[in-house]
Amino acid sequence: MEHYFTNATNLKSEIRTLKYQKDNMAFTFLSDNGVFAKNKIDYGSSFLIETILKYEKRAITDILDVGCGYGFLGIVLSKFYQANCLLVDVNKRALHLAERNIKENQVLGQTLESDIYAKVAGKFDLIVTNPPIRAGKKVCLEILKKAKEYLKSDGVLWFVMRKDQGAKSLSKLIENDYKIDIVAKSKGFYIIRGENILTKNGN
Repeated sequence: MEHYFTNATNLKSEIRTLKYQKDNMAFTFLSDNGVFAKNKIDYGSSFLIETILKYEKRAITDILDVGCGYGFLGIVLSKFYQANCLLVDVNKRALHLAERNIKENQVLGQTLESDIYAKVAGKFDLIVTNPPIRAGKKVCLEILKKAKEYLKSDGVLWFVMRKDQGAKSLSKLIENDYKIDIVAKSKGFYIIRGENILTKNGN
């Protein structure tokens, strides 16, 4: 079985268009076979967006979307915060779609083919992810723990995860890396914010 976190070159392409509206902003996303949430915007991702926009009121200039898929999280946040977004994934088809979606939605952004943070450089105000649970707990934990190395001193990590897929246990495993807050819950999804530990310690 081919997964959205691999490169399935033998999959037939069937481009489809997805619409998303938040407040007075309308978005259009191109999707395809072999990418996450190919037929509709994922509820966990849209819940994550709504929660970030509700609670994260600071100025955001640089956003990193890890495991970006066709770019939903990074592109929507980039538009609202008027920020630059870097969209990272290992799935080439997803990245091709993300590039098209950056242009379609007229945001400032770039894509990067990278195994998690392997090719990522620089520091970010906000790192966002809907981690690929099907890739395994080890991969998800690496995404969450290593994010701190790419956050600015006052940067924050936001992620969504289902309670029954390990939201609490994974949050517990990164408590020494971030000041962790479970900000919102809905339909089994937890929205979790990790504040850079440097800020917490006053360094």
